[in-house]
Amino acid sequence: MAEYWFRPKKYGFGATPITWQGWAVTLATVLAMVAVTVFLRLHTRSFLGLVGLFAFDALALGVLLVVSRRKTDGEWHWRWGKN
Repeated sequence: MAEYWFRPKKYGFGATPITWQGWAVTLATVLAMVAVTVFLRLHTRSFLGLVGLFAFDALALGVLLVVSRRKTDGEWHWRWGKN
């Protein structure tokens, strides 16, 4: 039996963490994005640094999206709170 880390949101689209693993993945993503932002802001002021920052953020959010989708108990669709 697969253990799910996320459950579908009651209202809206997406999922929310329900286990420590889900919260750990979410927190690790946020901390990595903050760390890269701080590092790049302190060490570079170029346009290329900004492009790198956006590329890293897009990659980090993409990985979080894939992990959370695969570890969600149920389908992702718009919910109005009734089911």
